[in-house]
Amino acid sequence: MQIAAESLPGVVVAVLENVVWPLIVTAIAALGGLVWRSWPTVRGWLKRHEIVARDPHRFNVLVARLNGDDGRNSNRRHIVRSLRKQPGIEVVTDIRSFAEVEAGSDTDRLAEVRDSVKRRLRHTGCDIAIFGDVVAANQALYLHVVPSSESSATADTYALESQKLELPQYFGPAFSEALLGTALAATAPAVDTESRASYLVETLRPARDKLQTLMRSPPDGMADTMQASLHEAYANTCLILGEQSGRLEDIEEAVQAYLAALEVHTCERLPLGWAATQNNLGNALRTLGQREEGTARLEEAVAAYRAALEVHTRERLPLGWAATQNNLGNALSTLGEREEGTARLEEAVAAYRAALEVHTRERLPLDWGMTQNNLGNALRVLGEREEGMARLEEAVAAFRAALELYARERLPLCWAMTQNNLGNALKTLGEREKGTARLEDAVAAYRAALEVRTRERLPLDWGMTQNNLGNALRALGEREEGMTRLEEALSAYDDALKVLRSDSAPAYHQVTTCNRQAVAELIQSRCGANVLGDSL
Repeated sequence: MQIAAESLPGVVVAVLENVVWPLIVTAIAALGGLVWRSWPTVRGWLKRHEIVARDPHRFNVLVARLNGDDGRNSNRRHIVRSLRKQPGIEVVTDIRSFAEVEAGSDTDRLAEVRDSVKRRLRHTGCDIAIFGDVVAANQALYLHVVPSSESSATADTYALESQKLELPQYFGPAFSEALLGTALAATAPAVDTESRASYLVETLRPARDKLQTLMRSPPDGMADTMQASLHEAYANTCLILGEQSGRLEDIEEAVQAYLAALEVHTCERLPLGWAATQNNLGNALRTLGQREEGTARLEEAVAAYRAALEVHTRERLPLGWAATQNNLGNALSTLGEREEGTARLEEAVAAYRAALEVHTRERLPLDWGMTQNNLGNALRVLGEREEGMARLEEAVAAFRAALELYARERLPLCWAMTQNNLGNALKTLGEREKGTARLEDAVAAYRAALEVRTRERLPLDWGMTQNNLGNALRALGEREEGMTRLEEALSAYDDALKVLRSDSAPAYHQVTTCNRQAVAELIQSRCGANVLGDSL
């Protein structure tokens, strides 16, 4: 049968209308039905593998595959189930695992592991990652907890190198609190809203209480190394609670728990764990020492750091050595501020410069920035006690170098802290120079810091920066006519005293009270009014 050429278009149209088009419609309908029926499964897969946005008001935990787990990822599943039972926790599972971390690994490898974890956290939008190993020989889990916050760069590198949370496989509900406490303690530097800060404290308190019960009545047969890990988790939880709430009792509890862990993590038996716990003990003692009068706690902190450095040598553990040198510098710097002379401050400068030999800008830029900031603080105090401007100019240069890395959008807490410290150096320079340019720059730096250091979010930091702002405004007011600057200074001190209370921060309270009285007397001398008030 032949078809005439002129009839071909009609045949094509008929085939399209009667055969092809119905097939296309049927295929689309079938595909739509398949998508509709499978959407819950697809949505669950997307949620588990983090291709959807995370809830910014919850704590989002990324749990990677564990090295050594079985084919069904049984141990990872157990961790996920235990965390999902906790209110306010969103869990995301990762199809990949991260490299094993062994004690004594070189700096470059540890930095590589950390950076890999951080990249995954940024991609998923999660707050913290949990990864580690299943050790079948002793049926234990060795877990690392790494926060997304870059402000804790030194801390989590240090933890990767020498600290692990040891839990039994398929642990019970009580051990879930150890994991929760460790995880939330690690996220503390990244807390960025009032609701999350409130949740952090509200969740950590019951976790802390359950951990305390478990420590007092451990299960029969539990390995003493696991008991030490529980003490460590409990101590970390108490330390974060104390820092967030201002309760010195919580920090005291942390000190006692670290000491209990050291009874098991002896230097002879577990030298790396012992040194890591000594470092953490030093941090808790330093926090207490900063909020209390006197120097006893700070001296104990220095002793703890020096003990850790006996094991964490530069040759053996360069990252642990550098991190502990940085922490030692912080304790020595605070001691130097409270003592006469410059010996402690010179020691602090030496400790920071030692840390910078490992914390280079090229290899560990964020650690470098943090240590530069700390070096700037020690140089500033030295500059205040010496004649001339050289040390103060060095301090300003160190702070500005740190700010090159601390963008407000990426690292708001570090940015605000360094702005505050830059303001301190500029204020002292301004007091020694003619004019008011440096003092105006100091005021601007403090006001910038207060944009991030709010009373709701960081009450203690807010109070300290308000005090510093008051100092700069008072210096400006002493050089200018009128009362405006002095009245602004008085208001700043009053705000500071709302949070720098005698019961929670006695040393800061005393300093701010003296500052307020000085500016109030100056105002009174200028106008004859009684403005001393009764703010104590």
